[in-house]
Amino acid sequence: RYAFSRPVIIRGLTDNTKFRLLCSKSSLLTEYGSRRVRLSTANTYSYRKDVPFQEYVDVFLRPQSADVLGSTLYFFGDNNFTEWRSLFEQYEPPPYVLPRTSGAYSFGIAAGTGVPFHWHGPGYSEVIYGRKQRWFLFPPDQEPHFHPNRTTLSWVTETYPYLPEGEAPLECTIRPGEVLYFPDRWWHATLNLDTSVFISTFLG
Repeated sequence: RYAFSRPVIIRGLTDNTKFRLLCSKSSLLTEYGSRRVRLSTANTYSYRKDVPFQEYVDVFLRPQSADVLGSTLYFFGDNNFTEWRSLFEQYEPPPYVLPRTSGAYSFGIAAGTGVPFHWHGPGYSEVIYGRKQRWFLFPPDQEPHFHPNRTTLSWVTETYPYLPEGEAPLECTIRPGEVLYFPDRWWHATLNLDTSVFISTFLG
């Protein structure tokens, strides 16, 4: 019903209590504080920067203002799976997959930032801590109007309130224990409402 046609939120799929404990701020800083992580910009023109994880938490992990460009750096994806393997091995992914696909993880931590509109293949997003995101989704044939170098926050405040009813996105906010499934090529943008730890499983 949903695999190829519509996003859906699923509850109670897995028990990631242990993984959640390992993702506390103190646990992550103790284990990975000195490890370097790759930050990416939250815009269509992606830029990267490598910093110690402790520096990311102390310096970069903060809400952005509405007037900045989408080049705000945050930690999502480009994970070093060798260094972070012991953590990712504790994650229990959603049990459902599409035919002839396997899952690839993308782990992130953010506060008050998000990713502007983009699309890719199908997958899941799960909140570990915080209210991960308010999601805005459009079907593949309904490309939203957005500036590729502006933030989701600016789109929410400047464009979203004035959309005609027929051009409004599907939207939701997912919380710990909830998993959002998104089908192939659906346009989506996200906005972290709190400091959040989250993980996506891309099916490819």
